[in-house]
Amino acid sequence: MNPAAYRRAASVEEALRLAQEPGAAFIGGGTNLLDLMKGGVAAPHTLIDVSRLPLAAITELPDGSVRIGAMARNTDVANHALIRIRYPLLSQALLAGASPQLRNMATVGGNLLQRTRCYYFYDTGFDRCNKRLPGSGCAARDGYNRIHAVLGASDACIATNPSDMSVALAALRAVVRVRGAGGERTIAIGDFHRLPGDAPERDTTLNQGELITAVDLPRSPFAEHAHYLKIRDRASYAFALVSVAAALDLRDGVVREAALALGGVAHKPWRTAQAEAALAGRTLDAQSMQAAAAALLQGARPYQHNGFKVDLARRAVIRALSTAGGLA
Repeated sequence: MNPAAYRRAASVEEALRLAQEPGAAFIGGGTNLLDLMKGGVAAPHTLIDVSRLPLAAITELPDGSVRIGAMARNTDVANHALIRIRYPLLSQALLAGASPQLRNMATVGGNLLQRTRCYYFYDTGFDRCNKRLPGSGCAARDGYNRIHAVLGASDACIATNPSDMSVALAALRAVVRVRGAGGERTIAIGDFHRLPGDAPERDTTLNQGELITAVDLPRSPFAEHAHYLKIRDRASYAFALVSVAAALDLRDGVVREAALALGGVAHKPWRTAQAEAALAGRTLDAQSMQAAAAALLQGARPYQHNGFKVDLARRAVIRALSTAGGLA
């Protein structure tokens, strides 16, 4: 692990100023960044501690939406009454992630910035990883790719996003608030994480030195019918092979509106308008759920070892929708 200077920011303004230094990185809970540093994958020159900034509140806004501060701990968010009652999908997703100890440390801002768990990214013994060493190639494409993407991948990278929280936020149409040298801006969650394209070293659309300050959740009609399903190799403390965030605005068995996103299958949480449209206005039954699953997985392209993910995802979508709709 390379040595790094440590600076504790006393204000957002000071954090943004310190972030202009070359090689600086923000650190909150540190549950991912410190692992990357220990493994030699990340080597920031300066760590800017933002964990004590006043950005941990969870509040209701005048329009009925809810703002979650970027420094709110995952445990606190999952157990907050506003989240459990109005956004149970997010609470379930958070509680499906990591261990209680890690959830007590991890922040919402840090969770959004989790890096892939691709073996070839984490193991510096491999010299082909475009995400770690741009231009070096992708060892996973012709290597062991059981956990890798089946949607949205590129010739340069087939890694997946590991976050459970981000899958629920994608389904709930969250908005990420950030601040940088140019002021404040908002980013729709669907535009926050990137597909790899020819620049897989960039996971998000954040600009250099920008700090996540909050996540806004719009008013939701999905509180009564929501389910987060995570399929993984062991019952706890494992990343998703496939996960599904499913929520429905359901009246008399007919879907008025649907929210549906997949995790573990792409470089970003995977959501398509076509899949949700396949459910809207229809009775929730086997046919409509199969149509939604087919639309969500349209264009899936498995690799040598992960072909099972396509059928697993299809089945998981139907199971999650059935549970959310009270049919399971």
